[in-house]
Amino acid sequence: MTEATPKIEPKIKLDGVRKSFGDKHVLNGYSVSVMPRESLVVIGGSGSGKSVALKCILGLLTPDEGEIYIDGKPTVHIRASEREEINARIGMLFQNAALFDSLPVWENVAFGLIQGKGMKRALAKEIAIEKLAQVGLGADVGKLGPAELSGGMRKRVGLARAIAGDPDIIFFDEPTTGLDPIMGHVIDDLIVKCVKEVGATAISITHDMASARRIADKVAMLYKGQIIWTGPVSDIDHSGNDYVDQFINGLADGPIQMELRKA
Repeated sequence: MTEATPKIEPKIKLDGVRKSFGDKHVLNGYSVSVMPRESLVVIGGSGSGKSVALKCILGLLTPDEGEIYIDGKPTVHIRASEREEINARIGMLFQNAALFDSLPVWENVAFGLIQGKGMKRALAKEIAIEKLAQVGLGADVGKLGPAELSGGMRKRVGLARAIAGDPDIIFFDEPTTGLDPIMGHVIDDLIVKCVKEVGATAISITHDMASARRIADKVAMLYKGQIIWTGPVSDIDHSGNDYVDQFINGLADGPIQMELRKA
């Protein structure tokens, strides 16, 4: 008699999440799951709720309805101490890197280690220099201020900070925004490399379809607060969904534009 294969829980699961701000219904039953070590890219137009969903996962916003599970455990109404424990395992690359201008690069990278985990500065600096090396930056960059960095270097520093604590979940908010196509490709390659080295589960939000194709295992499209299609990135060109086809091909004509005209 063969043993049953143990069921693998999604690393992250959103189930029927709703979030409104006054009369504006941003998330309308948002449901999606991400398996361990999987890279999910959420695509969708501006204002579709991509960032709101990330903030709900982080506990910065509380859903009006629905539940969010991490490692199979509900997280929407957990205690503050439990939330801190979960968020300590999460890294994030912000859209504009969000570096502290008053701190040198190495201290930006080590910020969560020093302030969040109480690590001694000397050890935190060693780790910061190691993480900078992982994203292709030398130790000399660690001495610079953020204002001395190019856009691509700032993104690399932001990525180094995101992986500094060896998180098991990483969020990427528009990782290629503001970069030229070549540097965008470089950053995407680094994201894939670093996520695999850390062994993390990743959720990215982006408008950049070239970037999405490079970093995704799975793609989900958010429209009117709901996931209307999800599948392997290899299936996106034959999704059978008119909204997805219009979005990924940047077409002026299609169901999304028709609804804009009605508005």
